[in-house]
Amino acid sequence: MNSSFDHTAIKLREDSYGGVIIDDSIVPQTLEVLEENLKNIISEQIDKKVMWITLPISKSSYIPIFNKYDFNFYDCSENSITLFKKLTPHPITPTATNHTIGVGAFIRDGNDILVIKDRIYKTYKLPGGYIDNEENISQALEREVFEETGVNVKLESIISIGHFSPGQFNESNLYIVCNARPLSKTINVADSQEIIEEKWINIDEYLDSEEIHPYNKKIVITAMQNRGIKLEVNDFFATKNTQHEFFF
Repeated sequence: MNSSFDHTAIKLREDSYGGVIIDDSIVPQTLEVLEENLKNIISEQIDKKVMWITLPISKSSYIPIFNKYDFNFYDCSENSITLFKKLTPHPITPTATNHTIGVGAFIRDGNDILVIKDRIYKTYKLPGGYIDNEENISQALEREVFEETGVNVKLESIISIGHFSPGQFNESNLYIVCNARPLSKTINVADSQEIIEEKWINIDEYLDSEEIHPYNKKIVITAMQNRGIKLEVNDFFATKNTQHEFFF
């Protein structure tokens, strides 16, 4: 249950885990008033475990004030940063974002599969890329395949998951490979800056090639042998402004 606490210029609300969240929209406009109010609200938190605030980049000048009162960095995005202060010695806090998630697509048309070469990997692999903010798996997969090949696809199932640790930026990476049904076949690349080549290739030729990494071959073999876990449309947790996907 959330509760609100009104202060001179700062408003707090409880979270569900014994902490309090500072409403950044009510934060004072001057650093002097901010510091005075911050000292007051910290002294009043008798039974709370942790205090949070997410600041937009437009209020980044406030960070030194929060740091002065032992707020540490928790997580950040392109346009905001979240800070937190421990009010007890060992509060339980969620692990900050520590994974990137990528998707790959096994797309088969008869005896051929769709593959690409990019400027980094430079050998044939399955099309795909990273999931953007607020995307689900199917949206990211279908967008990435279209950007890299111009082919429209429909996700049907997950056939493989790879966990790479550490990955890019020293974070773990989850690579989710999906079986996708082609809705078109004509190749028309939109992302020519990243993609060197794309084509339909015979499956046996792909598997026999010495240039193809054994991991990529294993994915293709698995996709041909395993139906995977299928995407199912369901409203288990249907709430406003949320989108969920379930695979069984």
